[in-house]
Amino acid sequence: MKHVLVLGAGQLARMMALAGAPLNIKISAFDVNSEDIVHPLTLEVLGNGLQQAIDLADVITAEFEHIPLAVLDICEKSGKFLPSTQAIKAGGDRRIEKALLDQAGVKNAKYAIIRSRQDFDTAISHVGLPMVLKSALGGYDGKGQWRLKSLDNVESIWAEMLACIEQSENQAIVAEEFVPFQREVSLIGARNQQGDIAIYPLAENVHTDGVLTLSTAIDETELQQQAAKMFTAVAESLDYVGVLALEFFDVNGALLVNEIAPRVHNSGHWTQQGADTCQFENHLRAVCNMPLGSTQLTRTTSMVNILGEDCVPEAVHQLPGCHVHWYGKEKRAGRKMGHINVSASDNTELKATLIKLADVLDPAAFPALKPAAHAL
Repeated sequence: MKHVLVLGAGQLARMMALAGAPLNIKISAFDVNSEDIVHPLTLEVLGNGLQQAIDLADVITAEFEHIPLAVLDICEKSGKFLPSTQAIKAGGDRRIEKALLDQAGVKNAKYAIIRSRQDFDTAISHVGLPMVLKSALGGYDGKGQWRLKSLDNVESIWAEMLACIEQSENQAIVAEEFVPFQREVSLIGARNQQGDIAIYPLAENVHTDGVLTLSTAIDETELQQQAAKMFTAVAESLDYVGVLALEFFDVNGALLVNEIAPRVHNSGHWTQQGADTCQFENHLRAVCNMPLGSTQLTRTTSMVNILGEDCVPEAVHQLPGCHVHWYGKEKRAGRKMGHINVSASDNTELKATLIKLADVLDPAAFPALKPAAHAL
């Protein structure tokens, strides 16, 4: 039996544990805040301390990017960590991420790094308005981000950014040109230790206030080929092992990389019901030096995030093709509590089921679902 240690004890570690059990892969999770070693499903404390966690594991991986560098360095020295600390750092620092994308020759938005007011003025000149500004470290689900549309707002936005920069001596802001995209799509893929690559179908994503609302697998050959080429360039540049997610802007049929995530990803949860092998199993297969499983789409599927709610109406369970996945978290406003995968035989049936789902869910808790379903 292989023993995989996951840095982070959230829902992604939980879903890796569920996927690993049939493969006889044992999963434990390391809470980087408490330093407890926990069971990913029950959260039972199994021990304490990073060294003990490392000693018990055959392989170490991660469920999120914002891991203390000291923890990453110790894991790297163990020789057990995959995909690599370089990949995790790229996912957690937008400056490293941008340099990686440039090195891999992958198209992304024009950008500049801001550490001072002079840098801000230079960025405005180089990148142009409107621009999107993002903290280099931290910030996700719409947090740590600003939009500058007019020079009238420079002073007020600079004051907020300066407060962010001063919170950490290594913090900075990445300024990006505003990209007038038609939609956002993402690609999940896996690469194993032999360099074999398996890529899932693209997913079209709908966000509300910066948080993913709906993710739907799509079949668009030309975009798929573009995305697969960029995925391969990034994965090979990093000598990546595991599941990697790339988020794109679709600009009139041309893709630009927006972000990378060196881990299993929210926009890939649909693979649990819609693909031959889910992203969680393929991540474990990759890091445990096993052959990758098929990523073939088995049926049309969407994923709906459940935010800030710890229950859904019984009627949801009566809808054909609906599968609810809870994360076992304490209820909190805006928190990712679970997701619903909705599968159907074709796009028409999927759209109809999503509309029915929106009708039985609380519209205050799922305000964007019905319009997003109608737009499919």
